[in-house]
Amino acid sequence: MKISTKINLLTTAWMIGILIVANIVIFVSFMKFTVSMEEIVLVQRAKDIIDELNTYGTQSNTRDILKDNLTSHTLIRMIRPDGSIEEQVTNDRHLTGLKGKFSKKPQVEQRVIRIRQGEKQVLIVRRPIIINKNVVGTIEISERLLGLELRKDMLIFILTITTILAGLLALLGGRWLANTIMRPIAEMIGTMEKIERSGVPQKIAIPADKKDELQKMAATFNRMIERLQTNMEKQKQFISDASHELKTPLTIIKSYASLLRRRGTSNKEIADEAITAIDSEASRIQKMTDTLLALATLENEVVLEKNVIDLAKLSMEMVRNFTNVYKREITLKVSDPPVIFEADEEKIKQLLIIFLDNALKYSANKIEMEVEKNENSIRIVIKDYGIGIPAHELANIFERFYRVDKARSRSTGGTGLGLSIAQSIVKLHKGEINVTSTEGKGTTVELRFPL
Repeated sequence: MKISTKINLLTTAWMIGILIVANIVIFVSFMKFTVSMEEIVLVQRAKDIIDELNTYGTQSNTRDILKDNLTSHTLIRMIRPDGSIEEQVTNDRHLTGLKGKFSKKPQVEQRVIRIRQGEKQVLIVRRPIIINKNVVGTIEISERLLGLELRKDMLIFILTITTILAGLLALLGGRWLANTIMRPIAEMIGTMEKIERSGVPQKIAIPADKKDELQKMAATFNRMIERLQTNMEKQKQFISDASHELKTPLTIIKSYASLLRRRGTSNKEIADEAITAIDSEASRIQKMTDTLLALATLENEVVLEKNVIDLAKLSMEMVRNFTNVYKREITLKVSDPPVIFEADEEKIKQLLIIFLDNALKYSANKIEMEVEKNENSIRIVIKDYGIGIPAHELANIFERFYRVDKARSRSTGGTGLGLSIAQSIVKLHKGEINVTSTEGKGTTVELRFPL
């Protein structure tokens, strides 16, 4: 069953249920109010009859007094204490079948009699006749509630008609409401189906005047589509960049392999040159593949192998190794060692290697490194005085295969993936990277990790 049909049926059923409950309350209240009004009238008439009998009544004119107080479809009786009827007058023969009852206290009773036309409501009022503080009889008035029956039938008819009309209106209103609610969802489904058929992400048009949950859902869908489009563009760019990066070494390998096939190995100088070039480019491809696999692993990694490490000790070890290998000046400043925090030691090493290696590649002067710890975070700063990065290039340096100095890329041996790996490592540790640079003066990298 469609959601729109469910909404339509549920709203209609709910509305009809409310109307039925309201109709029952109205009907019961009307019946009680009407019977109460009739009761007040009959009680007053019984009092008037008793007063008239006490004032003017004699044995000869009692019947006349009772007749004078008859109304339509009424029976009036005087009942002795022994239950016998002293006097009785009526203009409705159907009421004579009701048994009289002597009562020392005022009573009101509602009965039902059956006649050819069906069941009829009868209201009975009894009032004691008191003389010299003694109850000498009872006045009993029985009256058919013809007005009540007529009004009851009319009320039932009106309530039935209004309930049916309200149900039809609720059905139409529920359909309109369901269509109003489902329209944005239907548009979203249509857009999804178009995306499924074409494979091209599309956004949903959002009316500017609507500010509801459906608008929020559509906006969320559009943001998801934007992210998908961005990821697709990045994927296309990555494939293009990776193909370009692999094309160069493969072309070189193929060229030298063709040279060896033509010339053979008779010319030792050419053979050595070809073998060296093929080995170099093969190593380059292997290095690039290993780097890509490392990057993919980092992006899919959720749980780190964290241990408590001393960052000051680790930094000293890294600086000592780089100094011994590259014979370059690297200064390290540590504020208040040891600097203890919880992290994945191997990935922090890889992070430091990436930034120290970049600093050494693009700077001929000394490298400065600082490790600092405060109450909330750990700060690592690596500063070089090399060629720097142009301001307009800073926003792109963490993209895969992106190189600022493309002319020197092959001489420095970089793949353009180091900073992407570094960014992934920092994100896994919930840290931040801030790079500032001035072209021709150097670059400063600031890493912050929360404690």
